[in-house]
Amino acid sequence: MSDTDSAIASTTPQALMGYHELLGMHVVEWEEGRAVVELTIEPKHLNRSGNVHGGVLASMLDSALSLAGLHCDVPGNIRRGMTLSLTTTFVGPARQGVLRATGTLRGGGQKTFMTSGEILDERGNLVAMGEGSFRRRSGSESSQGVPDPQLREPSE
Repeated sequence: MSDTDSAIASTTPQALMGYHELLGMHVVEWEEGRAVVELTIEPKHLNRSGNVHGGVLASMLDSALSLAGLHCDVPGNIRRGMTLSLTTTFVGPARQGVLRATGTLRGGGQKTFMTSGEILDERGNLVAMGEGSFRRRSGSESSQGVPDPQLREPSE
């Protein structure tokens, strides 16, 4: 495992949880200003037409776009945010393989930031694109983040 792979593996558990795990998304790249989320298409992701459901695509964009503005290098710390707006444009169908959503930070300040991104299939075809506005939660304005409460020792 490379240093980069190790860094991603150490940040992935705090990056996506719960709902994201249910869908099968995982972070494959994450650095300041950029995040990449992948998902392997399964039958559970398809709509009645046999295409990946738009909600899955919107969720992938929401995750990649928000993470692009929430990176934290401090071990044991996290940055949290919330979506203010998300615009998604569905460009083409996806039925099988791996989808890759890339989010890129475009601007903003300490609290509010804007990102854009796209989802490509494994052949490089554009499936969806989007842009969003997000708000960093209190304590997450600094790139140092805040201690992750899930890493605390349980009280006795």
